[in-house]
Amino acid sequence: MAGTRRFPVGLLAVWGATRLVLLLFVLKVFRFPGPDVTSDVSVIYQGWYEILRTGTYPLDDVTWQYPPAAALAILSPALLPFLDYATAFFALAFLADLTVLALLRYAGRRPGGTPRGSWVWVVGVPLLGPTVYARYDVMVTAVAVAALIAGTRHPRVLGALAAFGALVKVWPALLLLGVARRRAWVFAAVTAVALAALFALSMPGAFAFLTFQRDRGTEVESLGALVFHVARHFGWEGEVLLHYGSVEFLGPYVSAVSTAALLLSAVAFGWLVVWRLRARRFGPHTPAEAAFVAVLMFTTTSRVISPQYMVWLVGLAAVCLCFRAGRMTVPACLVLAASLVTVLEFPVWFAHVVASDWLGILLLSVRNGLLVLATLLAALELWQGTASPAPPAQVPGQTARTKEPLSS
Repeated sequence: MAGTRRFPVGLLAVWGATRLVLLLFVLKVFRFPGPDVTSDVSVIYQGWYEILRTGTYPLDDVTWQYPPAAALAILSPALLPFLDYATAFFALAFLADLTVLALLRYAGRRPGGTPRGSWVWVVGVPLLGPTVYARYDVMVTAVAVAALIAGTRHPRVLGALAAFGALVKVWPALLLLGVARRRAWVFAAVTAVALAALFALSMPGAFAFLTFQRDRGTEVESLGALVFHVARHFGWEGEVLLHYGSVEFLGPYVSAVSTAALLLSAVAFGWLVVWRLRARRFGPHTPAEAAFVAVLMFTTTSRVISPQYMVWLVGLAAVCLCFRAGRMTVPACLVLAASLVTVLEFPVWFAHVVASDWLGILLLSVRNGLLVLATLLAALELWQGTASPAPPAQVPGQTARTKEPLSS
């Protein structure tokens, strides 16, 4: 019986079955409802691949909005030269998924760990549909999960991996927020400077993405976009167009809503700074929970909420639930629910979102509402667990003595 409990038959069976279905969808054995999500790999990524192979970044392509180390993810299918580009990419995304599962399983078996985190990942990823394997975000998430799990015992490794992840897709820099040990920050700084210098010197245009990101507008799936989805029913004269690589609103007041989103992100950053200054209790689970809260905040307030962003949240939620002492169960469940709604709004009924009809508005309202609720509850749990005043320690026997009757 003990051997049966140690071997996660059910976990692996569910993971294997769901991932097989995802592979069949991205390989187009079966057709998933909605627009083809694999075109980013077969058209955009492969086009970047051909340019990157020449030793330069796609300087003339405003859709290249990624830090310099993202080139490694785009070039990674070269590791499987016996496969065509798209198939090799899907295979590597599958391996990254398996790596995350192995890391979570390892973390859950350590003292103070639970298998809940593994189940969050196994269930959460297929809820997002084939988009997971058709973007490189699952690879970045694997780096982030490895950093957080290693960081409980090896803060230097956490720092180095967080810096590397940030140079692949920025958000892993937030993994450092809840780390109390300076060694992690030092190693992160050294790694970031060394890698940034290496990319800047070896390939032209390593940091051109900063300008491209600055010029983005309000994407149709973001929280702020709900304003224009509703306004279109009351005569708003703007339009929906493919702009800077995503479907965005263009027209009157868009810049104002985009600015408001940036201000909300600034408020979120301010809250995180205050939390970090007030936090006094740091446990092994604190870095994961702080990163989860931070990524939730910046995702929810962003001008762009692409479906693949949910992969980050599912991965961080899974790490949080690997710790028995963790407090993020309810926010993690809300993220899973938001993931299910996400696959409905993209790709299944994305045409309704673009048309701003009432089904599209309903789907976005529910998904974004779940993210807002998850953000608020997660922030509250983080504050109460680390920064709120601790209850006074009770002296042994004090309660019993107060209940004794007076002798006179």
